[in-house]
Amino acid sequence: MSDATLDRAKRRTGLMAALLATGMIGLAYASVPLYRLFCQTTGFGGTTGRAEAAALPDAMRLQALGGRTIKIRFDSNISPGMPWQFVPKNREESIRIGEKRLAFFVATNMAATATTGRAIFNVSPDTAGQYFRKIECFCFTEQTLAAGETVQMPVTYFVDPAILDDPDARKIDEITLSYTFYPVDNPEPKRLSTPASSVLANRG
Repeated sequence: MSDATLDRAKRRTGLMAALLATGMIGLAYASVPLYRLFCQTTGFGGTTGRAEAAALPDAMRLQALGGRTIKIRFDSNISPGMPWQFVPKNREESIRIGEKRLAFFVATNMAATATTGRAIFNVSPDTAGQYFRKIECFCFTEQTLAAGETVQMPVTYFVDPAILDDPDARKIDEITLSYTFYPVDNPEPKRLSTPASSVLANRG
């Protein structure tokens, strides 16, 4: 093999290695949102699913369920380095399966400067994750609190009646919805205005 041919082979091998490394880095960054999307779609690992209000069962379907209820427990946590207090307004409540409900968590920024956080969430037991459906939730966006500010953060949710058709989940009588807030070092730019009707704007 001539020196020129050898040089071309080395350059081609180097280029392929560089492309492979770039692809692996891109895949690593993409894997987090893709994994989150997979979990939200399937309920894998106790991850709750997002739903539109149109997915709520109608009055006839609710009546057919016979008023079956289930207890919902609310759990709150903050990661190390997050200078907030974060608690559910109510620790638990009993709801009818298929019924839309609104729950609140209360967060206070204990720092002397504004801080931004993002919540991750999960449901236990894991098998209930795919049936706990959130219509609106503060966890879908970053949350910024001014120094000393307190806000009420709403979650609109329901338990999908399909849980009663699942032999592994139909006997569940209690579901725990858990949130953990993590600090965000580089928060996304905020919009200049917020609709007056937004519950998130209810600060106090």
